[in-house]
Formats: sequence, structure tokens, C-alpha cells
Amino acid sequence: MNEKLTVILDKIKTLLFNYPLVLLMSLATVSIIIFGIETDPNKENGYFLMRLGIVFSLGISSQFALKMISQRLKNGILWQIAGLLFLIAFYFVFPKDEANFSEVYAFKIVTSFILSHLLVAFIAFAKKKNSEQNFWQYNKNLFINLFLTAIFTGVLTGGVELAILAIQELFNYTFKDTIYLETFVTLSIFGSTFIFLLFNETGLDSLEKEGDYPVVLKFFTQFILIPLLIIYVVILYFYCLKIITNWQLPRGWVSYLILAYSLVGILALLLVHPLKKEKAKSWIIIFNKIFYYTLIPLIVLLFIAIFTRVLQYGYTEARYFVFLISIWLTSVVLYFVFVKKASIKFIPISLFLFGLFALIFPYFNAFSVSKRSQEKELKQLLTENKLVVNGKIDFNIAVVDSVKYEVEDKFEYLSKRLDNDYLKTFLDAKTKSAMDKDKYWYSDVFKNVKYTEKIDNTYLRIYSNKNAYETKDYQYLLKSEYGGGLESDINKDKIKITNSYGSDATFEIKINEESKDIMPLIKEFCKKYKNSSKDVLVADLSITIEFKNYKIKVIFESINWYKNDDSYNFNNIIYLVKAK
Repeated sequence: MNEKLTVILDKIKTLLFNYPLVLLMSLATVSIIIFGIETDPNKENGYFLMRLGIVFSLGISSQFALKMISQRLKNGILWQIAGLLFLIAFYFVFPKDEANFSEVYAFKIVTSFILSHLLVAFIAFAKKKNSEQNFWQYNKNLFINLFLTAIFTGVLTGGVELAILAIQELFNYTFKDTIYLETFVTLSIFGSTFIFLLFNETGLDSLEKEGDYPVVLKFFTQFILIPLLIIYVVILYFYCLKIITNWQLPRGWVSYLILAYSLVGILALLLVHPLKKEKAKSWIIIFNKIFYYTLIPLIVLLFIAIFTRVLQYGYTEARYFVFLISIWLTSVVLYFVFVKKASIKFIPISLFLFGLFALIFPYFNAFSVSKRSQEKELKQLLTENKLVVNGKIDFNIAVVDSVKYEVEDKFEYLSKRLDNDYLKTFLDAKTKSAMDKDKYWYSDVFKNVKYTEKIDNTYLRIYSNKNAYETKDYQYLLKSEYGGGLESDINKDKIKITNSYGSDATFEIKINEESKDIMPLIKEFCKKYKNSSKDVLVADLSITIEFKNYKIKVIFESINWYKNDDSYNFNNIIYLVKAK
């Protein structure tokens, strides 16, 4: 027993010595998330914590990659410091204000995480002299360790969660409501990191050590993964035949099916790479020989599908990345078809370089290309529909609904990418002023719209996704769930709020004997959007009422207006109260 305990302690000591920064990044990520759960931070602090959490979680994979290269080159401290400097720089990639945090940063974050994991795959084997067999063994062991980590972590997390539940139910002990979420976060992040590093033992030496090909991996690839890919490619080829027969353009989502087949197929070939030299007949060998040739017509179809969308609507970040992956796939096919001594190291290295290009290459990166493309599309759309008069958009010109939606969609896209200076070149002074005041200024800017679609114009939901309001001028907060009435005493004054739904909806706020009917204000606000249908997003959905001794701000989550009978109802209302 003592010997086993000694072995375990020695492994933990080795782990702490070999991967201190990896473990530190994992622990920091967990700590930030738990701190956020415990403190329920306000909007500003929550955004700060989110930025820190993303940076530290990126540090887990990037520091592991740098540990691998440091073990290869024997100058670990310099690589670790370089990694920390990168993380500090990455923190400042985010905008200071959460209002400017858009899906652009989601693309940057996801791409950075993918690149950091690709770095793990090849950084220690970038030089040609590094054995390809060792490269395969290293990545095979990482893959297996990752799979085992997922199983171990899942069982451990489930077991601990059930143990907490058992204590709570059997001993009538009450834990905090957050205990389950915090346990899950701790074990799924720090626990999984610790387990994964335990499997990796001392690091590079143990990972690249040659061993027998796992029977389970061979069975999985040979009898499950490759047969599924064969079924998949048959379906895609029949779809190609349908396109040729009917002479129609491919549907947009076929791009994702082709990419899925391509990437999973490449993964399958990497998993069975050592088996291709076996003399025994096997569909693994056959699949290895024909796979890249099966991709050629699919890549042609992929480019047709991409350019169909790009020519219609221009580039967005998503289309740019699909296009770039298509070029990368083409380079992979050409490389493995025409290079006799092709190396599998080409796959992760080339994908990493393509991804890095998309992130940081001046002028041609994903974000610059997408913004310029949408600027061009907007200008062309405005010109074709003759909406520009004396250099400015005339929003009183009659437009059909499809043009309205397209133009407003371009406005929204470019506004979220902080391209307001370009948009202002088309706007008059009044609209510029609205842009500076209202985040959603582009909603319903056209005043004369001809609706060609058959739409339900009888229902309108006006809502706001604003979830933070200044409370420094108010002393009290009252909440009415589901929009119902309430009663409360403040400073010996009785506040009573009553409302009713339907065509004869009422909304009255009464303080002692002084009452205010705010239903006319609600109706007046809704009438601004009488030509809209379905959902309208507004920057602020609140009404402020002055009383003799109080000021009350009524904040709605949403207002539902049924125009056919002029009926109303409300969801989740908050009242901020200030005593004068």
C-alpha cells in the first residue's frame, strides 16, 4: 500500500514539475468561472472575467504545445515566457467595451483555439529530421489519451455529482445551489487537464515512443469509421449526379457535408497511416489509395457552392473560412496525389499556416475581406435600387420588403463590425444622430415599404436584449414576474401596481392616493412600429414616470401587441424607484 502511495505521489510530483504553467492556466480558468458563479458580477465585471477566462483557457493548450517544443530544443524557459507574452497580447485583442463584442471575436477565439491545438500536433516535429513514425506515434498517443481522459473525467464527474446528491438526500444536508455547476466546472476543466497530463507521463519521450498498433483503434477505423465514410461519399456522389441531371445549382449546406466528409476522411487516414504498408488485402489499403481521388469532384462541387453564395451575397467570415478550407483541401489533394514521398506532417502544418493567414495577414485576412465585400455589396444594392439621392440614402423612397431586409441586414453587419464611418457617408444628419444614440438604429429605417410577401402583420413583439441599467440614481428595485401587478411599502408609502391584458389592457401605478395611467404611453410607443411585423429589437424598452415624491422607471423585457384587436400583454417587468 505504501509503495503504491509512493508511486502516485512521485507521479504527481513529476507532473507538477513538468507542467506547472499548464496546470496553473487550468486552475486559473476554473477559479475565474467559479468566482463569476459565486459573485454574480455586473455587466462590466462579467465581461472582464469572460476575457480572462478565455485567455487562461487558451493558455492550457498553448502552454502544453510550448512544453513539447521546449523538451525537444532544451530551452524551455524562453518558450514558456514567449507563451505568456502571447497570452497577455491576446487579452488586448478584445474590445474594451462589451457593446463592441460581436461574432467577429467569436471567429477569432475559435480559430485561435484550433490553431493552438494544431500547434500541439506538430510543433515538436517541424524539422524534417524528426521521424514521421515518431510523429504518428506521438499524435496517436495524444488521441488515445484524450479519449481516455474524456471517459475518466465523465465517470469521475458523474460519480462526484451523485455523491453530493446522496449526501444531500440521505443526511438532509443542504448544499448551495451552485455546488453542482461548480463541481462540474472544476472536474471537467482542471480535473480533465490533470488526468490528461498523468496519461502523458514525462512528455515528449513517452509520447513518441514506438508501440504496437492498438487493436481497438484498428477495429474502430476499419469497421466503423471507413464504412460510414464510404456510405457518405456515395450519397454525395448521387447528389452530384442529381445536380448534373437537373442542371441546378447546389444547395448552400452541401459545402458543410463535403467538408465533413473530407476532414473525417483525412482523420481516418491519419489513424490508419502505419497499416497502409501491410501486405494483407484490406479495404483500409483500398480507401487509402482512392480517398484523395474521390475528393476531386467533390472539391469542384464545393467551389461551385461557395461561389454561388459569394456572388449573390458577398463574403462573410463564415464564407471566407469555408473558401479558405476549400483551398487548403485542394492543396492537400494535390500534395498527396503528386508528391511521391508525401509526409503526413503536411496536414497539420499547412492547416495551421492557412488559419494563421486568415487571422493576421494584412488586407487579406478574413475580417478585412469580409468587411470590404459587404461594403461593396451595400453600395451596389443602393445603386441598383436608386436609393441614393445627392450622395445620401433617401429612406422615404418606396422599396419592396426584400430590398428593405437586405439593406438593413448590411447595416447591421457593418455596424457590428464598427464600420460606422463608412455607413455615415450614406446617411443624412438626422440618421447619423440616431446612429450615435441607438445601437439598433437600422431597425425599420425605411418609411415607405411595399410588402410582397404574405406575412402575419397582426402580431408584433417589441423586445430589448439590454440586461444592464444604471441604478445609482435609484434606491429600490421591484420585480414583477410574468408582468403581473404588485404591492410594496417604501418609506411608509404604499406603492400599488395593477395591470390587465387584452384589448382593454390597463396599466396603473399608484403611490398612496396619487395614480398614473401609463397605458397611453405604452400604446404611443408601440405605434412607432405599426408597419413592422413579428419581432422588433430596440435598444431600450423602458418608460419613466414622475410622481410628487418619487420617480419610477418601468423596464419591460418585451411588449406583445396584437394589432387586429389592439390588445397587449407584457413579460417580466422591473421597476426602479427613486425617492425625491
